[in-house]
Amino acid sequence: MFTTEDLNLFAEKGIDIRVVEDQLASFKRGFPFLKIASSASVGNGILALDEQQAEHYLDLWEGYLKDGHKVVKFVPASGAASRMFKDLFAFLSADYNEPETDFEKKFFDSINHFAFYADLDAACRKNEGKGIADLMAVGNYKAVVSNLLEDKGLNYGALPKGLLKFHHYTTTDRTAMEEHLTEGALYAASSDGEVNIHFTVSHEHLPHFKELVASKKADYEKRYGVRYNISFSEQKPSTDTIAVDMNNEPFRENGKVLFRPGGHGALIENLNDIDAEVIFVKNIDNVVPDRLKAPTVRYKKIIGGVLVALQAEINRYTAMLKSGKYTIDDLREMIQFLHRKLFVRNEETKNLEDAELALYLLRKFDRPIRVCGMVRNSGEPGGGPFVAYNADGTTSLQILESSQIDMSNPEARKQFESGTHFNPVDLVCAVRNGQGVKYDLPRYVDKNTGFISHKSKNGRELKALELPGLWNGAMSDWNTVFVEVPAETFNPVKTVNDLLRPQHQ
Repeated sequence: MFTTEDLNLFAEKGIDIRVVEDQLASFKRGFPFLKIASSASVGNGILALDEQQAEHYLDLWEGYLKDGHKVVKFVPASGAASRMFKDLFAFLSADYNEPETDFEKKFFDSINHFAFYADLDAACRKNEGKGIADLMAVGNYKAVVSNLLEDKGLNYGALPKGLLKFHHYTTTDRTAMEEHLTEGALYAASSDGEVNIHFTVSHEHLPHFKELVASKKADYEKRYGVRYNISFSEQKPSTDTIAVDMNNEPFRENGKVLFRPGGHGALIENLNDIDAEVIFVKNIDNVVPDRLKAPTVRYKKIIGGVLVALQAEINRYTAMLKSGKYTIDDLREMIQFLHRKLFVRNEETKNLEDAELALYLLRKFDRPIRVCGMVRNSGEPGGGPFVAYNADGTTSLQILESSQIDMSNPEARKQFESGTHFNPVDLVCAVRNGQGVKYDLPRYVDKNTGFISHKSKNGRELKALELPGLWNGAMSDWNTVFVEVPAETFNPVKTVNDLLRPQHQ
């Protein structure tokens, strides 16, 4: 099936031919839907903390930072912002010249409220000889949009969200990346003032990110009295996936096999390369101005404290199991902890001999841990928290997307739609065991949770394979705990007009 040229391409990307063959088999057999036991809710997998508990976990997190542990803030920031501007791209190609849709009218009516307004006005004056107000006055709205999106102006249509100006302040304007620098200083600074932040970026944007850091880093270090250690990585070519045609045969362009980026699930490799004990994960576009940061900072510390408390208990149990120094009562206590704190259940445990039970418990305890903030469902898009069945017969907490559920099954659809909370991508992860040895994170991926999507290339239809999502199947075999966090900690920017929401003004 594959030519020498194909094999050379695989080698160049660092992709084993067996991986390619497995991907081709996945296109043919598809991916199984996941079976839901129930949606997670407060009292059934989601912790809702009272004030006393919240203060306890805040103290635990502050103490953890003072003890000199290494914490990293990990921000996936490689995606281009083109989807943010799809309505404006549509306006550029429309057969009318003045705003007609509600989206277009809102954009132009409030254009002076965007943090990038001054930059855009300057670009318009340079390229068109008129500022924004004058261009709009003569009906030349498309010139304004082209200066925003195209490379003759700000080039926002091709830049990643991290480099876009999100928020206006009295003396400056901040990009999304700068807001993450601020956040890192407020909840992830070590006792000696070091803040570790890692951004995943695409290759073509890396110089721009480095340039922004070089120009802004000293200002933020001075403002917050910290030292930043800012690092970057790119999605690895070895995580690209092969594309196929409608007959599930390799899709070729000019005879050459086509590979595509494998989606955010590929970033489990980048996460695995991070040298840290605890890693916060948060999307690039979920940031707010300083005046609204307090709840975000508070709850980041709280979920960090929950993680620290869980890890201490798990490490104690793991040490007991590895030493062999435990009693029947200890095993019973561990089972209760597994059920009540980690929400991992297996009906077969009651039939296991003590030695088998100890091995089962060790397998379940000795793995990475994540604590995930969950927000009350308010109709935002995205996956949610569920109790799901696993291949080994257990049920555990999982973050699931609609694509993983058989929506043609009325019962499964009802369970998915009955969810009370959704996933804002607000995670804190413990990635080392009790002896400080780092877990090999790709070992904990459920490879059966990939996704096949339909795309096109130069007018030809193709099928693409998405790897198990970073916070979905890529973390399927982690110990998972959900904590309810307030809605004001979730303020994503999916379209440019989202920047007009009060939370971003």
